[in-house]
Amino acid sequence: MIDIASQLAHIVGERFVSNNPEEAFFYARDPGLMPAHKPDYVVVPKTASEIQEILRLASRERIPVVPMGAGMSLTGLVIPLRGGIVIDMKRMNRILEVNEKARYVIVEGGTSHGALKAYLDKHCPRLRHSIPDSPATATVAANVMIHGQGRLTQQYGFNSDMVSGLEVVLPSGEICTIGSCALSPYWFSKGAPLPDLTGLFLGWFGATGIITKVALKLYPRKKMRDVEIFVTDRDDLVPDMVYELTHTEMVEDINIFAQPMPMIFKDNHHITLFITGDTDEELEFKRKMVWNCLDGFIKSKDGGFMSVPPVMKPTLLDMPQRSVSRFADVKKGGGFEYSGPIIPVETYPACTRKVMELGSKYDLAYSAMARVIGRNHAMMFGFAFTFNRADPQMMERTRKALEEGGEFALAAGGVFWKPTIDEQRLALEKMDATTRDLMKMIKENLDPLGIMNPGNWEVV
Repeated sequence: MIDIASQLAHIVGERFVSNNPEEAFFYARDPGLMPAHKPDYVVVPKTASEIQEILRLASRERIPVVPMGAGMSLTGLVIPLRGGIVIDMKRMNRILEVNEKARYVIVEGGTSHGALKAYLDKHCPRLRHSIPDSPATATVAANVMIHGQGRLTQQYGFNSDMVSGLEVVLPSGEICTIGSCALSPYWFSKGAPLPDLTGLFLGWFGATGIITKVALKLYPRKKMRDVEIFVTDRDDLVPDMVYELTHTEMVEDINIFAQPMPMIFKDNHHITLFITGDTDEELEFKRKMVWNCLDGFIKSKDGGFMSVPPVMKPTLLDMPQRSVSRFADVKKGGGFEYSGPIIPVETYPACTRKVMELGSKYDLAYSAMARVIGRNHAMMFGFAFTFNRADPQMMERTRKALEEGGEFALAAGGVFWKPTIDEQRLALEKMDATTRDLMKMIKENLDPLGIMNPGNWEVV
């Protein structure tokens, strides 16, 4: 009988493979609600060629493989549902190239958003990338894999829309380059004018291959950044307000939140607007445009701008925002999860009322949070709940609230974002049958042995 641990050690070195209970415990879970499932082995490769050898071994022995970034998805996407090998990408963390003129960067598959931000701040201070409001350890590759959203998504779409090239190790162990990099030394386009093959991998949660390199578009970094907060108690008017704001094309990012605590927030909807500029005059011009577009709502007394004290601004302007992490542990029990569907902006009022209803029904601390995607083209909405892991009853109430919220969003026309296994099944059941068959064909052709993150996007 083959000794898998020794074979893995031969590939990556003894220090970087383990089947010890301590590592298995850590890699069996994430901060969300999904029950733990232990891997049989944890391996931490350094190169794409090592990943090739791991996948060839896994294919020969029919061993499941789960690629992992920082494990921040909250929805169990890197929990090894059927055991096998977890491939932790953290040693593949190099920033390989920055093309300042073409405004893109190439990073390895385990590079974190924090490391990329620090590198650009130091070496390319006029450039920036779209940073999600997750801990800085979240990886670039995992974030684009789940169609992440961040500081520039209101302007440019999902973070996956900002990909300009991929290197992927296929389940067969072959390496494939996607985009202009397949025939050019430049990684400036993920598709056009070629067929866009990134869709074979983005959104699949590692079920079709392992991303070992990502090229990401960079954008101008303005010298100054400021924040305004518009407050209304009319949830039905929020879509109209957001429409007017996006129509100005003056705003970098738009976030909305509604929560009952502290009391100053109760019964209100806070539209947080971020504007940038290279001069005071540019900032002032954008600020005036923003104020003017909302003037009708101010005159009708349906909303107004909240004064933002200077002491609050550093917190609001922080990237990523640490306040998100603080809310995640408001119950001091280490538990946080949200159902985060992508919804039409017009459904914001119904979704907000639903999350408030669920918080009351299940006696949970909640937050309704949203981020505009594109020029009002869609919105990421979060049915967010925090819980104490030491309280099984609270965890069960949270599961029920999330399930009910997810089903509501799907019925309202939303689409699950980084869905749990159960949400994936709901989506597949509702999906157009031909589309579902196409997904099955892609999965079976790329991963005929079914070893890649099994259980995810599993069409039966």
